[in-house]
Amino acid sequence: MLAALVVGAVATDFTAYLGDNPTTCNNCHVMDKVCENWFHAGHRAWATCNDGHTPHEFIPTYVVKGINGFNHVSPFTLGHIPQAIRAKERSRRVVQANCIRCHSQTVSSIPDGQMNSGRAGFECHRQAAHGPRGISLRPYQDKPH
Repeated sequence: MLAALVVGAVATDFTAYLGDNPTTCNNCHVMDKVCENWFHAGHRAWATCNDGHTPHEFIPTYVVKGINGFNHVSPFTLGHIPQAIRAKERSRRVVQANCIRCHSQTVSSIPDGQMNSGRAGFECHRQAAHGPRGISLRPYQDKPH
């Protein structure tokens, strides 16, 4: 069992997933357009994938990376590849917290009650991190292809 895990880790270049290089996020073809959109969007100059999609504390970062890695690998291993990738509620909370962390000065000027409206900042600002929707071959809305 241990030998199989070691061979799997070496064959998949597992250690690359522990780092912060955005090209690692693009190892899977489903992420091609997401990464392409990020590459051409404004956040590229300021943020990598981990800046937006993982907590910034050491242990929580690797817990989330592990959970997300399992959630990403499982569908491909079992052959249930999604048409479009959707964030789970836990991921939405991490992204929202990171938006607030980086944009705290701007967020602090939002009128009272807006932050508790139940909507995440990225719902209104989808183009900020991943560029305009028109670049993607897979639109954000669920539509048959």
